[in-house]
Amino acid sequence: MLKIDAHQHFWNYDPVRYNWIDEDMSVIRRDFLPEHLKPVLEANNISGCVAVQSDQTEAENDFLLKLSDNNDFIKGIVGWVDLRAENIEERLPYYRGFEKIKGSRHVLQGETDRALMLKSGFMNGIKALGKFEYTYDLLILPDQLGYTADFLSAFPDQEFVIDHLAKPPIKEKSIDRWAEDIHEVAKHKNVSCKISGMVTEADLKGWRKEDFTKYMDVIVEAFGPDRIMFGSDWPVCLAAASYGEVLEIVKDYFSSYSEHEQQLFFGGNAVRFYKL
Repeated sequence: MLKIDAHQHFWNYDPVRYNWIDEDMSVIRRDFLPEHLKPVLEANNISGCVAVQSDQTEAENDFLLKLSDNNDFIKGIVGWVDLRAENIEERLPYYRGFEKIKGSRHVLQGETDRALMLKSGFMNGIKALGKFEYTYDLLILPDQLGYTADFLSAFPDQEFVIDHLAKPPIKEKSIDRWAEDIHEVAKHKNVSCKISGMVTEADLKGWRKEDFTKYMDVIVEAFGPDRIMFGSDWPVCLAAASYGEVLEIVKDYFSSYSEHEQQLFFGGNAVRFYKL
């Protein structure tokens, strides 16, 4: 069984394009490319990864495709297309020619319109994704979970995955409202969840392993072992922890689970979801 890191990024650092990297995360204000990740994956016995867009342009797709051509460990790409474009159904067939393009993502968490996902133009784009069997990564914050259940109801046959547990307020140790909304969203069986991005939602310098346990409890209870997957969120995670430390958090947590359930979490579910 392949071990897959279902969520990481590559970039040539640009201070304007990556202005979300603030002073607290200044350690990641540099280039991160396959030659930096490959030895890290090898050291941690990870077979391959899914590279996820970090720039909302089609040039990002070209960048990631070029990297994947020269690096077999990049097993899949979650790219970007303008889902609200009138010619969306003309753009998507083009990407069908690239086997490693598996799905799309939009940075909904950063939108002023918190309910953008419910707008007709955006929903038309999701409908188009489904026609071409692309997945969709939901990058949202907890305040958007309330809209997400309604959004998902419109697309029962579309494969979705929530990135980073929808970024619960781990640093504040708040959980109740987020947990309630996550359970509501997880009722939709076509939605999975990446257990990723936790360390950067905690105290960057003072987190402890036990800070994450109750949040993982909620996710596993809500989605079950068949709809969860591991993601490192490298290199963003490096602002708070090493790759090995991120992996150790989830390895410890899942150590009491069956071998089959661990195989699903650390690769099997990602292979199925993204058709790797």
